[in-house]
Amino acid sequence: MTTTQVTESPEVSTRAPGGTVRRRRTLRPSVVLPPLGAFAVGVAGWQLVITLFGIPGYMVPSPATMVRTLADESGTLGQPTWVTLRESLAGFAIAAGAGVLFALLMARWQLMERSLYPYLILLQTIPIVAVAPLFVVWLGPGMATNTLVAAMIALFPVAANTLQGLKSTDRNLVQLYTMAGASPRVRLLCLRLPGALPSVLTGLRVAAGASVIGAIVGEFVAGVGGGAGGLGYVITESAVQLRTPELFLAVIAASIVSLLLFAVVVLVERRLLGQWHESALPTEE
Repeated sequence: MTTTQVTESPEVSTRAPGGTVRRRRTLRPSVVLPPLGAFAVGVAGWQLVITLFGIPGYMVPSPATMVRTLADESGTLGQPTWVTLRESLAGFAIAAGAGVLFALLMARWQLMERSLYPYLILLQTIPIVAVAPLFVVWLGPGMATNTLVAAMIALFPVAANTLQGLKSTDRNLVQLYTMAGASPRVRLLCLRLPGALPSVLTGLRVAAGASVIGAIVGEFVAGVGGGAGGLGYVITESAVQLRTPELFLAVIAASIVSLLLFAVVVLVERRLLGQWHESALPTEE
């Protein structure tokens, strides 16, 4: 008698035209069900605690109240969410470009590292809430100020992680390129930068959330610019007027914006590293 053993594979293998095998990850119930179950338990516990202890809605709204508020206020949250998304995306793009550029300059010339790195650290330690009013005076309230604040907060993670990755290149490979006659520029762009991609993407993942925080902080200070306020303005206004359900929904919307930017970085990471780097390869269970 012949027995056939059926195994459940978490991956689907496809062969590319060049002969390389690509593994496409499939969505498994073991990956999706635990977070969904935890979410359901958390919402049920939230509703149960509010019902048992009679917590008033102006302090902590119940999930049912938030659902009703979302149905009533869905149109009013769309525009602020879009404003915050644009500011966060612009700040993230500026921080990503400037951070990688500064890291390349500092990795190429030690004088640049000694000159720039202390100021990057200083930029990270400056209280943004205290400096943001200056940006309002210089640039006026609105998207420009909020974008600049978002870029300031997100810049350091990108620059620091990229520089660390560039400086962590295997010395044997650097010596091999040097023996082959490669110039410092070629070694930097063709060897050290590709090898630093995991570190670059780590910095971008951190910067994705930091840029949203920066945009919200800028909106706290700058308020409404051009007649369109972001989620930070909605949060401030809801807190002053004790509209707690709207405040909670604005915070959740800000988290969703952060998750969207984070998901974009993760997709780029899988695209760039999925075929060769250990951190992006699927784990064997």
